[in-house]
Amino acid sequence: MTRSIVEFDSAGISLAAHLYTPEGATAPLPAIVVGHPGTSVKEQTAGLYAARLAERGFATLAFDAAYQGESAGEPRGLEDPAQRVEDFKAAVSYLTTRAEVDGDRIGVLGICASGGYSLAATGGDHRIKAVATVSAVDIARQFRLGADGTQDPAVFQGMLDAAAHARTVAAAGGTPEPLYLFAESAEQAYAIGGEHGAEGYDYYRTPRGEHPRAARFFDWTSVDRMAFFDAFAAVPLIGARPLLMVVGRRAVTAWMAVEAFGKAVGPKRIHWVDSAGHVDLYDDERYIGPVIAELATFFDGGLHPLV
Repeated sequence: MTRSIVEFDSAGISLAAHLYTPEGATAPLPAIVVGHPGTSVKEQTAGLYAARLAERGFATLAFDAAYQGESAGEPRGLEDPAQRVEDFKAAVSYLTTRAEVDGDRIGVLGICASGGYSLAATGGDHRIKAVATVSAVDIARQFRLGADGTQDPAVFQGMLDAAAHARTVAAAGGTPEPLYLFAESAEQAYAIGGEHGAEGYDYYRTPRGEHPRAARFFDWTSVDRMAFFDAFAAVPLIGARPLLMVVGRRAVTAWMAVEAFGKAVGPKRIHWVDSAGHVDLYDDERYIGPVIAELATFFDGGLHPLV
């Protein structure tokens, strides 16, 4: 397997990406766009999945979202749902220009927040022939309703107040404080976000998975952009294209994957991973080895040669 550093345009913003190709494979290859979780970068779990799927015969592309990682875009740390969906479509466009890729055999894989974005992108882009998700969430639902879906509505209303204030400060020429995303300790993370918060801290803020370019804050305008976004609205438009959703049995976010799955009208399958939480599926070898096998089998079928 080889990794190439590449870049491509997404609505005028240059995105940084890694293209993985299997050693000795004969082109043109089936290809998979791999999207990272919110706050993550291509060198973390998206790159892990991309590399492992390339070892199974696919060309894979892991990219940094606009405004994050090594990709361009200002303000830094902006989580713009509409742009994130566009990034997936732009990645597909880029793959169609590559000689080693079969442009008629492109799928997408979204992890965590990219799970939601990948569903939205697939609904609107018929070049995508199959879509899979791992620990999928709609990040807008997560902000509005909480990771477990039980958040007091007043919490998000308070965040909208803060976002409005940040816009006013910026309009007056000031520099508003960003929205910091992580607690300062594992104990604080658990106190604020329970098991889900502690899992995120353990991945993003410890040597297990931390990366210097992973976002530790969002621009506050991310919040009001999420207020009306619905990553699952386009799921019925996926139609007859195959869908696989991989979900940890212990994940507090699983309700979102179940909701999205219920909206799908074509061939679909939900694969439950016993004993796994949301973040376990990022890198825990006890789980991701079998998950990679499931994904490879799914994409082998979903991206079968045209006859």
